Amino acid sequence: MHLIEKNKIDLYDIPIAELTRQYLAYIDTLYEFDIEFASEFLVMAATLLRIKSRMMLPKTVVDEPDAEDPRMELVMRLLEYRRFKEVTPTLYLMADTQNAYVERAPMPLPIHRLAPENLSADSLMKIFCTLQRMNEEAAIPTMVIASEEYRVQDKMSDILSLLEKRHGTIGLRDAFPTGTRGELLAAFLALLELIKMQVVVVSQDHLYHDIQIEMKEGIRGVS
Repeated sequence: MHLIEKNKIDLYDIPIAELTRQYLAYIDTLYEFDIEFASEFLVMAATLLRIKSRMMLPKTVVDEPDAEDPRMELVMRLLEYRRFKEVTPTLYLMADTQNAYVERAPMPLPIHRLAPENLSADSLMKIFCTLQRMNEEAAIPTMVIASEEYRVQDKMSDILSLLEKRHGTIGLRDAFPTGTRGELLAAFLALLELIKMQVVVVSQDHLYHDIQIEMKEGIRGVS
């Protein structure tokens, strides 16, 4: 392409003989620098010589008038090379523009922490829904059993007894045994009643930490 542009050759009417001569002369200068680099040019030189030899063959009568010009293969390759050469500056510009951008590190997501104070009834309701979902996901064999009634008063006594055994503090999960939905609901209502009576307090130090149930000081034997 350099020789074609240098000699202002029409790309669609290439003088193969002259172009081949100049190209081979150019290759001779490359041998003085890098033989591996020059070897890449030998492929093109072989292509030029092959086209030149085909053009030197005498045309026969049987040749079709619209037979393909042997130079067309070279023309197509040179046109493709020219297209790549034309878009190269644009690609370099796009790369430089992209390199000018600096990616910002992701911003930390805000963490909403629950105050380490007594939890509201609304928060406890959400906790109950979570416990209920966990209970439903537990693998429980399917069987027919007689319905059982769970009294809130009994569950209040169970929670208080457990608190006394564990020095006045238990985890939320300890107060909600894995059982039927009725038992889970009775235990939840029992906890709400104990909070309402100001017998126990429910607290959480940090978000996602375990929720603790604590018996207020001076209360013993309520169960």
